[in-house]
Amino acid sequence: MSVHLHWFLPTGGDGRTLVDRHAYTDGGIKRSRITPVSGVRAPDIEYLAQIAKAAEQLGFEAVLTPTGTWCEDAWLTTVALSQHTERLKFLVAFRPGVISPVLAAQMAATYQRITRGRLLLNVVTGGDSTEQRRFGDHLDHDRRYARTAEFLSVVRGVWGGVPYDFAGEHFSVEGGLTALPPDPLPEIFFGGSSAAAGPVAAQHADVYLTWGERPHEVKAKIDWIRGLAEERGRTVRFGIRLHTISRDSAREAWATANRLLDDLDPETIAAAQQALGRSESVGQQRMLALHGGSREDLEISPNLWAGVGLVRGGAGTALVGSHEDVADRIEEYHAVGVDHFVLSGYPHLEEAYWFGEGVTPELARRGLLARVPASPLLGVPAANGRPASAPGGAPLLVAGGR
Repeated sequence: MSVHLHWFLPTGGDGRTLVDRHAYTDGGIKRSRITPVSGVRAPDIEYLAQIAKAAEQLGFEAVLTPTGTWCEDAWLTTVALSQHTERLKFLVAFRPGVISPVLAAQMAATYQRITRGRLLLNVVTGGDSTEQRRFGDHLDHDRRYARTAEFLSVVRGVWGGVPYDFAGEHFSVEGGLTALPPDPLPEIFFGGSSAAAGPVAAQHADVYLTWGERPHEVKAKIDWIRGLAEERGRTVRFGIRLHTISRDSAREAWATANRLLDDLDPETIAAAQQALGRSESVGQQRMLALHGGSREDLEISPNLWAGVGLVRGGAGTALVGSHEDVADRIEEYHAVGVDHFVLSGYPHLEEAYWFGEGVTPELARRGLLARVPASPLLGVPAANGRPASAPGGAPLLVAGGR
């Protein structure tokens, strides 16, 4: 079976560093206790369009856009970017606690018509009560998952094309309807490592998405969700969220990873760990446990590096190595049941090219990709085995966002 490759849109900012405009001690309101950094790129539409167009050119199927008070709105940003692209799908993250399920169903249907079927949905229940309260949501962790289950029941019911009634603890709907159901129905990506999350994923997710733990830990999660889904007569597919640092040699890749650590002083790491440690998310706590806040022994499994999680919430691990090394690890995860790989890197534009020009062809050679995009540089004279427009092994950058 082929793998599905997706990239990421950094709508909260981007740059050549792991420390960006996120402020872990105050949710981004101030920059207290955070090391000043340079080389940070604003998430303006021109830069995001460069990344989206690069992802499309390099053969990524979709791009994930995050949700939160620290980033731009995912719905508005991606529908704008759909006008800059032709085939690329958008994995739009949203929080079910801050929007009506009938309105969300209607938005998804409209989005599908505007983009001609390029919407995927990433349902984010939310694991940080502080962040949830900024949206006016005061439910505790487990009740948020119970509400998510009701929310998705309503969304799927409303997409049925006939008036839909629902009476639950969190939602009461009479005659819910969209003018026209979306065509095709957007696939629902959903993640969660807690006992409360598992049944929701088993009942409602098309793709269960996990952060990048060790392969045997990912397999245990897959077995857990697969078993819950089988009890409900359903089949769920599986995806993983990882960063990548892929180079022509392993030495170059690890040198890049080590340079990312150079920006991180002990105070920055301590502030990040203090804030992330307050998260109610079981998945976040599992990410923190991979490194324990220490810069030592960050390669927790072959080519799996936990350095990102020292200062970043959410996905905290990266695949680091030569293109062949990274392809080996993707093949390993695929062997335990992962089909969808949602990837990212710092900066996202350059790393998309490193992966797309290095790892993607290797995956194709191994029969893991159904289609590889033809290089736009075919026929261009090369020097030393590299396109003339990308001397010295540097990744080729696209030139304009519009």
